[in-house]
Order: sequence, then structure tokens, then C-alpha cells
Amino acid sequence: MDKMTDTSGTSIQNTSTLLSSSSSSMSSSTIFTNYPLIFAFLAFAIAQSIKFFTSWYKERRWDIKQLVGSGGMPSSHSATVAALATAIGFQEGFGGALFATALILACIVMYDATGVRLQAGRQAEVLNQIVYELPAEHPLAESRPLRELLGHTPPQVIAGGLLGVITAVVGHLITLAAV
Repeated sequence: MDKMTDTSGTSIQNTSTLLSSSSSSMSSSTIFTNYPLIFAFLAFAIAQSIKFFTSWYKERRWDIKQLVGSGGMPSSHSATVAALATAIGFQEGFGGALFATALILACIVMYDATGVRLQAGRQAEVLNQIVYELPAEHPLAESRPLRELLGHTPPQVIAGGLLGVITAVVGHLITLAAV
């Protein structure tokens, strides 16, 4: 490693060495070895699958919309961002700026799911009821209903977050065992 000394006598690393080492590590990684991305997608898929099979169990019919729809138990948004933040923590360290950024963004997504999106869904319920009660000759009587299942209750967000953390932890343990 190239080292230089600044005017105060402190040893500093040469910038060209830093750039060459970071570019070589970037070229050796691919999307297939990007474990935070893989575990985030896996947590999302698990959460959506749970909703899909739970819907079938409750209603005894397959609802393909559950595989991509928002709302319900567990929160796939929370599972995704929690898995991403946890996997970044394992890969980059829990004390780094990258983990801090992922954690803050995960908190914002989870807060939004229980706040703004949940309230928008509740407003959609009220508006749909108002439109339903309109007389048939009213111009809005034939309008398509608004989607009501937008946000999540706090237990749905907590369950999604736990699912995401567990997915990342199990994935991390598997990758450690494979090495």
C-alpha cells in the first residue's frame, strides 16, 4: 500500500491505491453475490407468499393479486427494508454510514406504512361508502371503487420487520456456513 506523509507528519494512504482497490472489489462482485439485494427480494417473496397462502386458507380460493398487492399480514415492504438493512449491517458493518442510511430509510418506510398509507386506506373506505350510497343517476355512482387495503396496522409492520430480520440472519448464517 502506498503511504504518504502530510505536512503534519501523519501517514495517509495514496488516493490512487484507494481507487484501484475499490474498483477491483467492485469488478469481482456481481448482482448474484449482492447478498443484501438477494435477501431483500427473498424476504419480499416470503411475505407475499404468506399473504397468498393465508388468503387461500381463509377464503378457500386462490387470489393471484395477493402475490403483488399491498396491505395485509405481514407487511412485505417492512420485510424488504428490514432484510436489506440487516444484510447491509452484516456485510458492511453495523457501525458504518451505509447501515445507518439503510436503517433510517427502513424506519421511514415502516412509519409511512402505518401512518399515511393506512390513513389513505381508511379514507378510501369512507369515500367508497359515500359513492355506494349515491343515487343511481348521480354521475359518480358508476365510478370504480378506490383501493382500500393500502397501509398496515402496527402488528403487520412489526411482523414484516421481524420476518425481514430473520430472513437476513438465516441468510447470513447460510453464507457463513458455505464459506
